[in-house]
Amino acid sequence: MSFLDVLLGKPLATSDERAEQIGPSAGIPIFGLDALSSAAYGPEAALTLLIPLGASGIAQIVPISASIIALLCIVYFSYRQTIAAYPGGGGSYTVASENLGTFAGLLAAAALMLDYVLVVAVGISAGVGALVSAIPSIQPHTVGLCLAILLIVTVVNLRGVREAGIFFMVPTYLFLGTLLCMIAIGLSKTVLAGGHPAAVVSPPTPPTAIVATASYWLLLQVFSNGCTAMTGVEAVSNGVRAFREPTVKNAQRTLTVIIGLLIVLLAGIAYLVRAYGIAATDPGQPGYQSVLSMLVAAVAGRGWFYYVTIASVLIILSLSANTAFADFPRLCKAVAQSSHLPHSFGFRGRRLVYSNGIFVLAFLAALLIVLFQGVTDNLIPLFAIGAFLAFTLSQAGMVAHWRRVRGRGAIHSMIVNGLGAVATGITLLVVLVAKFTSGAWVSALLIVALITFMFRVRRHYDLVAEEIAVSSPLEISRLETPIVIVPIQGWTKVSQRALQFALTLSTDVRAVHVATEDETNDLQERWGELVEVPVKRAGGTPPLLVSLPSPYRLILYPILDYVLEIEKKNPDHEIAIIVPELIEHHWYHYPLHNQRAELLKALLLRKCSRHVVLINVPWQIKA
Repeated sequence: MSFLDVLLGKPLATSDERAEQIGPSAGIPIFGLDALSSAAYGPEAALTLLIPLGASGIAQIVPISASIIALLCIVYFSYRQTIAAYPGGGGSYTVASENLGTFAGLLAAAALMLDYVLVVAVGISAGVGALVSAIPSIQPHTVGLCLAILLIVTVVNLRGVREAGIFFMVPTYLFLGTLLCMIAIGLSKTVLAGGHPAAVVSPPTPPTAIVATASYWLLLQVFSNGCTAMTGVEAVSNGVRAFREPTVKNAQRTLTVIIGLLIVLLAGIAYLVRAYGIAATDPGQPGYQSVLSMLVAAVAGRGWFYYVTIASVLIILSLSANTAFADFPRLCKAVAQSSHLPHSFGFRGRRLVYSNGIFVLAFLAALLIVLFQGVTDNLIPLFAIGAFLAFTLSQAGMVAHWRRVRGRGAIHSMIVNGLGAVATGITLLVVLVAKFTSGAWVSALLIVALITFMFRVRRHYDLVAEEIAVSSPLEISRLETPIVIVPIQGWTKVSQRALQFALTLSTDVRAVHVATEDETNDLQERWGELVEVPVKRAGGTPPLLVSLPSPYRLILYPILDYVLEIEKKNPDHEIAIIVPELIEHHWYHYPLHNQRAELLKALLLRKCSRHVVLINVPWQIKA
């Protein structure tokens, strides 16, 4: 068993795809981690902006959360319809492309791609940041820890969808189990105490109010911050084909469970935060505690349950990147099918996953982590913009879809999707305005850059297709034997085999030898007895030995210049360059031999015209 088999698992045949498909139990950790983990930071993001209101700001979290939950329900019903209408997956990109046009589809794709990269970088950094706050001594190793977690998540996803689901199942259900238990305990205590429960560990006293009342602008900002809890909701619609039969039903069930759990978490946390009077603390000030940490301590104290819950939160924050790893490669594959991304994104690797998409996502996330040293607070303002832009385009596309398809229930579906488009569109504007100066403008520029790149990729493919297209039958009326050029360093079995092959192609064979001043071999003196005599004896035309002087000891460029000269003198003639090449048996022998053959091929491919053909004649070394 090779190292790759141990690390990534044995290769899977295409026929094994059915066994790799998943059901709702594995679909929740694969496609729901991003959305579910947002319950750990969405409410806190909203409460942080309410700090200036003091104790009165705590009461605002319930109506704010209710409005976010209402928007979440609208998006949920819309995406259920998207899954049924587009069982092939592709989500927002496919819906927008087919119903609103290419530009709208690429806009949705660019927004989601940016969002997925941020999810990975920010999710892992947030998890490690929380761990560092608990164990300050590991702070110097922040970047290393982030990259290590990124590597683990990457390798797990390269092992295939099914294994990724199994790997992430335990931490996901531990996270859900502990938070749901905490909410159940807190609600029970609140009901028994008549709505005013006593905290086991009292939270810090809310700061003195700086602002007397909440302005509409402040509430809009709070709402936009809280909307980060909705990132990742579209994931299931992108990966419908990952589910086993009945595909649509399983995908819809998974989406239903994810949204249902997220609603319970958001509503439960918001209600208990108000009941226990928990205000957010400033992350930049000494004594900072997360809202969840204070809430769990207030409900259950700081015993074993507290530490298990907080540990599960830290793990889930770090692993929330998995949703992006599940969806980003599928999205890239869908875009590549329309030739707006390199076609290599559509090729599946050894474990039936789109490996190139996984590698690119890991590289971009690692780049962000290294550039920001694992502290990605500056990237938080970019969150939610991509997701809500994709939501809006998807819902608008579904409205156009129902108008075109019509049929039973089309009017009702159109109303649902239209409501979703209006709601998410308004939310997008709110988020953009509220976060523009904080960094949302960077998102806009990056999305424009991505769309420009995708259009240029498509233009390149179109130009190539136009250039190589042919409709006429095979043309064989002007076939001629080529001029064959064989670079030779000395007389060896390798050069002998290359000449033997050359003589089977043409009678015009030219052996090219570069002669340097410090050369010691006697190839020119012995050419007659080594080559010419045997060839004449066999009734053939002997190859011509061309000796190229090289006073500056250059080897490759004299050969290149000679080939270009022959090409210029014979513009309508095919020229075959036969390159003898040593192939090392062991990888560690590679540096022991000059790699002139590889460099020569690269030069010839770059400089020569289509009339020049390269032929490799390898010699496998057994030593």
